[in-house]
Amino acid sequence: MEHFIWNTDPVIFSIGGLSLRWYGLLFVSGFLIGFYIMSWIFRQENKNTAVLDRWLFYIFVSAVIGARLGHCLFYDPAYYLANPLEILFVWQGGLASHGGTAGVLFGTWLFSRSFDESFLWLLDRLAIPTALASALIRLGNFFNSEITGIETDSPLGIVFARISDKPLHPAQLYESLSYLLTFVVLYYIYRRYRATTADGLYLGIMMLGIFASRFMIEFLKPEYASYDIGIMLNLGQLLSLPFILLGATMIIYSLTKNRKPTIP
Repeated sequence: MEHFIWNTDPVIFSIGGLSLRWYGLLFVSGFLIGFYIMSWIFRQENKNTAVLDRWLFYIFVSAVIGARLGHCLFYDPAYYLANPLEILFVWQGGLASHGGTAGVLFGTWLFSRSFDESFLWLLDRLAIPTALASALIRLGNFFNSEITGIETDSPLGIVFARISDKPLHPAQLYESLSYLLTFVVLYYIYRRYRATTADGLYLGIMMLGIFASRFMIEFLKPEYASYDIGIMLNLGQLLSLPFILLGATMIIYSLTKNRKPTIP
């Protein structure tokens, strides 16, 4: 069976010692498109869009710091604790989505302290562009030929020529499509039912959609941690479980809160 061969250069172009990579372009594009979506949401709800610049700064910084620390401390702690300065070398690659998510939560909490709506209200609105940004970031991983799946004879297998001569599951594309579908569901519910949804629903759907799909797709990936955790689940699945539980809790909380009392 002939499999699709992926051998695209991850670097778009270089000038001098500077290079523009597909991953970097898609990463930044996720934040910029998210900023546009948040501006639209704020206008829909008569909120001051001027504060979004400050919120975006909080989110960007906290996401990068959280994602980098998550990669270093979750996936290869022995190496980075022995070489702590290399934690700062973000340009060498290595960002963990679980750590990035925790960072975004922290950054939004800091911002919420000076905003006129609650922390949960902000997270609900942020959930919508976050799902789309996550899809773009995973597409960037595809251009980098990283976070691939295990070897497969399936027609879905792709030969990532830069790292292997065997067809592998394009796990990044599976995740990207799952996250894109989550974004479409969130956007539809927001457009159709915004006036009748209670706080927590969008956050819950985003968490459950992204991390439940991540949990399932991890079965098609090798273990990326530098150590053996000694159980059937891999580290990515273990780190996804708290977010899955949080998502389910938020959905139940929102639906319960939105339930109208029965008149006897």
